[in-house]
Amino acid sequence: MTADRVAPARDDVSGGVDPLPVEEARALVERVTENVGRVVVGKADVVEDALVVLLARGHLLLEDVPGVGKTMLARALAGSINGTFSRLQFTPDLLPSDVTGTNVLDEAAGGFDFQPGPVFGNVVLGDEINRAPPKTQSALLEAMEEGQVTVDGETHTLPDPFFVVATQNAVERDRVYDLPAAEVDRFAKKCTLGYPDIEEEIEVLGRVVGHHPVEDVEPVTDVTALRRARETTARVDTAEPVRRYVARLVGWTREHAALGVSPRGGIALLRCAQARAVLDGRDYVVPDDVKREAPSVLAHRIRADTGAELGGEDATRIVERALDSVDPEAT
Repeated sequence: MTADRVAPARDDVSGGVDPLPVEEARALVERVTENVGRVVVGKADVVEDALVVLLARGHLLLEDVPGVGKTMLARALAGSINGTFSRLQFTPDLLPSDVTGTNVLDEAAGGFDFQPGPVFGNVVLGDEINRAPPKTQSALLEAMEEGQVTVDGETHTLPDPFFVVATQNAVERDRVYDLPAAEVDRFAKKCTLGYPDIEEEIEVLGRVVGHHPVEDVEPVTDVTALRRARETTARVDTAEPVRRYVARLVGWTREHAALGVSPRGGIALLRCAQARAVLDGRDYVVPDDVKREAPSVLAHRIRADTGAELGGEDATRIVERALDSVDPEAT
């Protein structure tokens, strides 16, 4: 299978790229979902969540037990869009320069050359991100928010698209560091893969007895088409009542939790709702798009009680109560 040919993107009057028609953007997502599904068995909902985040120009946090396919999901996504894949294995001794890159003396030229770090990729896997100390974790903050890194006062632009998939081990709590709230807030969604059921596991075993199917992933689109699909998503209409509904939801969490959802979280929710509309073939957001995206977008940003951890079970309950309490039709 080869990547579909698409017309090259060109700058428009606003300095962006031409959007794809909504149906073409939807078809792109369906092709990628099907392609990744050849590697990650039985997790179409999580693959879809990842693509929602990708279209919404966000980043994804995966927290789960070891060995359920978090790394394979990131690799299969990169291969499906014909993008560059980079892996960051976070360890306690990892330095910020190991993430962003560093300037190296070039004696022949009499100056310094910038050597990019692994953060320079279209899909960047931050594996076990909570094993690195906060100083190293913070090396991703500028990259995730602004699509650039600054080294020795010089700014370097990251590839477009730039998509971080960070993983956390959900069972080992020794020798790990809590993610700072500012970093957690930069992830549009937090998801889990979970164990496969018996039939899915039989399918997995049948696929990998020879070699892993991720080695055979071929692109079904390219980064140019993906950029155009992201522009399609950005232009999906969000009427004032929908924006008001999002604002009232995040406001409710602030009134009923020690730490509620930030304005950045509200923006992430609306952008993910735009992506959900594209997946449904619409160029406008409806309240059901917001409701569908709210649990995975909002819960990890909430601290239910003073001293509680971000995104615990109580945080999930707060999102459920917000959805039950806030009427999308109210003004």
